[in-house]
Amino acid sequence: MFQNIVKGLTSHENKNKSDHMIRGKVVLMKKNVLDFNDLSASFLDDLHEFVGKRVSLQLVSAVKVDPGNDMKGKVGKAEYLEDWITTSTPLIAGESTFSVTFDWDEDIGTPGAFIIKNNHHSEFYLKSFTLENVPSQGVIHFICNSWVYPAHKYEKDRIFFSNRTYILSETPKPLLEYRKEELESLRGIRNNQQLQEWDRVYDYANYNDLGDPDKGPQYARPILGGSSQYPYPRRGRTSRPPTKSDANSESRLNLAMSLDIYVPRDERFGHLKLTDFLAYSLKAVVQVIKPELESLFDNTPNEFDTLEDVLKLYEGGIKVPQGLVKGIRDNIPAKMLKQIFRIDGENFLKYPVPQVIKEDKSAWRTDEEFAREMLAGVNPVIICCLQEFPPTSKLDPTVYGDQSSKIRKEHIESNLDGLTVEEAITQKKLFILDHHDALIPYLRRINSTSTKTYASRTILFLQNNGTLKPLAIELSLPHPEGDKYGAISKVYMSAEDGVENSIWQLAKAYVAVNDSGYHQLISHWLHTHATIEPFIISVNRQLSVLHPIHKLLHPHFRDTMNINALARQILINAGGILEATVFPSKYSMEMSSILYKDWVFPEQALPVDLVKRGMAIEDSTLPRGLRLLINDYPYAVDGLEIWFAIKTWVQDYCSFYYKNDDTVKKDEELQSWWKELREEGHGDKKDEPWWPKMQTLEELIESCTIIIWIASALHAAVNFGQYPYAGYLPNRPTISRRFMPEIGTAEYDELVSNPDKVFLKTITAQLQTLIGISLIEILSTHSSDEVYLGQRDTVHWTYDAEPLEAFERFGKKLREIEGKIVAMNDDVRLKNRVGVVKMPYTLLYPTGESGLAGTGIPNSVSI
Repeated sequence: MFQNIVKGLTSHENKNKSDHMIRGKVVLMKKNVLDFNDLSASFLDDLHEFVGKRVSLQLVSAVKVDPGNDMKGKVGKAEYLEDWITTSTPLIAGESTFSVTFDWDEDIGTPGAFIIKNNHHSEFYLKSFTLENVPSQGVIHFICNSWVYPAHKYEKDRIFFSNRTYILSETPKPLLEYRKEELESLRGIRNNQQLQEWDRVYDYANYNDLGDPDKGPQYARPILGGSSQYPYPRRGRTSRPPTKSDANSESRLNLAMSLDIYVPRDERFGHLKLTDFLAYSLKAVVQVIKPELESLFDNTPNEFDTLEDVLKLYEGGIKVPQGLVKGIRDNIPAKMLKQIFRIDGENFLKYPVPQVIKEDKSAWRTDEEFAREMLAGVNPVIICCLQEFPPTSKLDPTVYGDQSSKIRKEHIESNLDGLTVEEAITQKKLFILDHHDALIPYLRRINSTSTKTYASRTILFLQNNGTLKPLAIELSLPHPEGDKYGAISKVYMSAEDGVENSIWQLAKAYVAVNDSGYHQLISHWLHTHATIEPFIISVNRQLSVLHPIHKLLHPHFRDTMNINALARQILINAGGILEATVFPSKYSMEMSSILYKDWVFPEQALPVDLVKRGMAIEDSTLPRGLRLLINDYPYAVDGLEIWFAIKTWVQDYCSFYYKNDDTVKKDEELQSWWKELREEGHGDKKDEPWWPKMQTLEELIESCTIIIWIASALHAAVNFGQYPYAGYLPNRPTISRRFMPEIGTAEYDELVSNPDKVFLKTITAQLQTLIGISLIEILSTHSSDEVYLGQRDTVHWTYDAEPLEAFERFGKKLREIEGKIVAMNDDVRLKNRVGVVKMPYTLLYPTGESGLAGTGIPNSVSI
């Protein structure tokens, strides 16, 4: 009855329209599909519809101004979505299509935007609006992808523009003020009022929400950003009230796992992504039931006794004693139990087999694989060509004394295939994985916690078969009498058997611990997640959705602010999962702040980075002007293919809208964006001379290429290999708990008699392992609605034909690159691409699939 009345009203309304009509098609997702917790949404929205509180649309002219409305484009008569109540919503796709009919108005002419007013009870997700049969125009597309809340939540009407693209000076006059007003809305008002979920405000804040001083001094953390002591990229503003204990610290959400931290509503996960994230992320609550887990194990509750014990996590899982089921149920919501824990008589905590042990369970321990992962592992961005011997330090000698390496010629020269050290350096055959300077300033404090570790330097030799051979590892500690006395160092050399081999395996483990922590905190979090967020905020504040650079970059910002907000809530916060699972513990984020001092934007370009690390040299005789020193360096080989494909695409795109340097200089929005990005987004580095001035087309192309590279390929390379390589923690331990055994001690005697047990006692403990692999399983998982490099979520993202053709060429090039990568992985001469673990390097395949695929470059830092 209710639906029939509405259907009749709508039909009658349509009959009264003139014969000269244009039809519109609106695609949206209702809230009741996206949020099953709000069961009243559908009924209340239908009720509002029935009493006349409907969803209206008004066309805005792109060609005719209204003198009585501040010379803005003329606004047409309000028309309404038809058949809201009678249109069913598919539960799988979640999308519904509605019609809306407009009388053609000559006074409006070509529409360039539309105003939408939602008079319902609840919000909906507006995907797109398409006008058909527009006189002299045909079809006009409006790509929306935005949450539209009830109209009374907004101070200004919601407006959406067509898919035409304009720099500010070329914007049709009727749309100019609407363009400016929309940006003003997104900037919001800078006050202390807490932002609400329907707000659309993009603004900056320091990282002053990591600590929780109200819980006690052990949960206090330094504020990162806004000072020379602790510089940091800015995060999105939330404006929560300050803590009671510290007026400069922002209070945290009450629930440790709450997902309601503010980000601009359109930055939140889509419904499919959110479902995936919840299902995987809740595994991390294993830390909540630590007492129950402890009783699962034998008389050494914090240790794996053998490597076979570790393999049980993947080859059958750990059985749940029935007495523990109640404890688990008390801590995990019932609806999540089957998604996270198998407690129905099956196994408990059974993880997928990591690729690194899939084909061979012991090859990970070889020197060849240890070295190969520096070129094709999860952190292939650190290794450098050794320029001088012995290695030197850049630390201030007046503060840290002599930090020069204690590695000498006699440690390595016998393994250089007949070369002297000087000849090996001249021929660029010596390489170094150097984690010394990054750790020494914090090592004394780190080792005051339960961590017991070293700063490390690892020297490697490039063999004739293209593989690296580790020669020596230097492990260093601060001098016990004070930093100014330098470091206490010991050098370990490769050995194939006996206790020397057991010591060598431990030395490699300490290096892996260093590399794991540096990877997670710097290569991954800081250099992708944290540094890209200011670009997202500044683009949304200063570049209109009509702007070509906004259209270019926007796909590469999807989900990033939301995943970063969640990270601040449960991962990188004081006492969070990261502090519990990486060796710097409570100093983790503080240390990342110190290392942000070394971040240089132009050096994030892959060719520049490779040259800086000495892994490539400039060579004008080659097509790309670059020659790799290690031809079989999978990250660099694949990465350069991707880099230059991105750069060609960006060059083709930008050159269409900017014909010369002058158009770049005179683009007011572009200049405002770049100025704000430097002065506020990365404000602690605003005075650095290396920032591009954004005065030339070349600077614009290079800068946009770097941004896209960071958000897509760089993040993919350092993120999605985490579970394949580090899901087996003995291969990539994150913590060391004991120092190297010394001759004459009980620990040394135990090393002689049971080396694997000592190894397992030294590296990450059982509970930390379970938490850690739960975390990296989440971080390594592609969502079911991922959008990959070379793809867009709609084919109508721009009206302009040339950029669309250039984008098609970009996609074709990426497919060609993927074919090349497949062929190289099949080439037995390239030993670093697969290695003794028989694990092909696939992290820079452009396309991927959902789950733990280990392939695919998402457009954005989306997990």
